[in-house]
Order: sequence, then C-alpha cells, then structure tokens
Amino acid sequence: MAIQRLHTETRYSEAVIHNGTVYLSGQLADDLSGDVVQQTRDTLAAIDRLLAEAGSDKRQLLSATLYLQDIDRDYAGMNEVWDAWLAPGTAPARTTVQAQLYSPDVRVEITLVAAQL
Repeated sequence: MAIQRLHTETRYSEAVIHNGTVYLSGQLADDLSGDVVQQTRDTLAAIDRLLAEAGSDKRQLLSATLYLQDIDRDYAGMNEVWDAWLAPGTAPARTTVQAQLYSPDVRVEITLVAAQL
C-alpha cells in the first residue's frame, strides 16, 4: 500500500497516511500569544481540519502524546479543553509530558495517531 503525505516540508509532513492509519506531526496553535486554554483550543481545531483532510476524525483516535511547557501550570487548563473536545467513549491511549518546546511562547503541542474512516 502506498504512503500518502500531506503538507510536506523539508523536515516533516503534517500528516502521513499508511494502511488505514493517520499519523499527525506535532500540532500547535496558530496564535501563540494566548494561555494554554486558547492554545489547546486552536491546536485541536487545527487537528480537526487535518484529520478531516486525511479521511479521519477525532472519534477515530488511537494514540495521543501531549507536550506541555509547564505541566504544573497548564495541565488542568489543557485537560478542560481536551475533555470537552473528545467525543464520549473515544478516549485514545494518551501520554502527557512536560517538555522544552521549540519556542517559549508554545504552551502545548499535540501529536496523534488515528484510524481512517
């Protein structure tokens, strides 16, 4: 089966699709000026768009890794948005870690793996 890549840059593709599985690269908010709640909302909206383009949606999530710049400060706010976004009964396997992200303005980055519809 062929590998399909979406929005490929020099170093990465935003999404890679293979054998009915969608792999998303780390997704960020477009506007990095807000708090973790705003950034998480923006990031999840970007994920919704990218999953749709890849032939999937948030109900098909298999795995998620969430990176927080400051887990003590931002874990509750991120979870508030994440919990409201997830479709009931579709929680993926998930890991949340604190990480030094590429810019001090980035509060949250999310990578996902999902099944295609």
